[in-house]
Amino acid sequence: MSTTNAKSVINITILVAALGYFVDIYDLLLFLIVGKKSLVELYPEWADQPILLEKFQHLLDLQMLGMLIGGVLWGVIGDKKGRLAVLFGSIIMYSVANLLNAFVTNMTTYEILRFVAGVGLAGELGAGITLVTELMHKDKRGIGTMIVASVGVAGAVVAGLISQYVSWQNCYIIGGLLGIALLFLRLGLFESNMFAKAHGLNIPQGNFFMMFTSGERFARLLVCVLVGLPLWFVVGLLVARAPEIGKILHVQGVIQQSYCVMGAYAGLVLGDFACGGLSQLLRSRKKALLIFYGLCTFMMITYLNLESVTNTTFYVAIVLLGFSVGFWAVFITNASEQFGTNLRATAATSVPNFVRGSLVPLAWCFTQVLNFNQGDVIKSFYYVGGAVMLITLIALYFNKETFGRDLDFYER
Repeated sequence: MSTTNAKSVINITILVAALGYFVDIYDLLLFLIVGKKSLVELYPEWADQPILLEKFQHLLDLQMLGMLIGGVLWGVIGDKKGRLAVLFGSIIMYSVANLLNAFVTNMTTYEILRFVAGVGLAGELGAGITLVTELMHKDKRGIGTMIVASVGVAGAVVAGLISQYVSWQNCYIIGGLLGIALLFLRLGLFESNMFAKAHGLNIPQGNFFMMFTSGERFARLLVCVLVGLPLWFVVGLLVARAPEIGKILHVQGVIQQSYCVMGAYAGLVLGDFACGGLSQLLRSRKKALLIFYGLCTFMMITYLNLESVTNTTFYVAIVLLGFSVGFWAVFITNASEQFGTNLRATAATSVPNFVRGSLVPLAWCFTQVLNFNQGDVIKSFYYVGGAVMLITLIALYFNKETFGRDLDFYER
């Protein structure tokens, strides 16, 4: 393949992977934005009742369960059958599920579709990042993954904007149609040469249990997960509970959840570009992550001390808070670079979904600390947030630097 053709293949792969993650995040965050509204329309008697939040959380848990299962499933498929198999299979699954979601009439159907959508959504990012890292030069692959993650995260902002103007049914239809349209763009993609080479060798591929047969390999997996904890602590707890925090801090004006989500993810887009660029400039994943951890700690403290400010100031703080955890691209790139070709898709797909799943134990810990502190929300966030940052810094210390690493190696 000529140099010009090789560059063209890489550029198309980055573009399609970025658009795929855009649709993935759009669909993933859409339920957070329109879920309660849709349940109220289906069951008007649930409006302003505790059961509404209970059923919403139940559907969210099913989607998360689907993503945890899908993270392992698609990762194994990616290492056994190829990165492209995941990119085609996952988008078909979650696009069809979201299209059908527009026509639900009862809770049972909603439950099934959110679980199926969760399984499908789990495969998109890891497969895309794996393909991009294996196709690009070792010193430049951080740029490719930065573009993929940054464009993708913008899907949350678009989901928030669209939800302001169209019905929840049409929001789901738009997401499903975007996915199906993108499916045709993927017909021009090529499989990674590294995977093709590994596929011809007599080595185990996509064996998820290999992650646990070696203490050193399991430690690598655990460290990869732990370095991403702050992001979902911020998005899943601090931003998700922003209206509640705003009331406690006596913020002036109404705090709308959809604006909080859009603001946080707008910050994440900018943060991904900044952290990715910083990683390239410093030629280090670890140094870039360390700097952003410091910024994240500062913004968490600032956010929890915004006493009696206007809602505009509060929204700006949420954007900056989102920026401070904009290390998603570097985090995923790090995970993909830590493992050999025969387990790379498994790692890159399962790690981000394990981090998303960490929201469940984080939320449980917060509840326990909240009870211990007799309902003091702000103090409880300080305790849990401090513990999260401490664990993350320890994990980063043990994380191996992977910038510029040759990825043509195998796990045995």
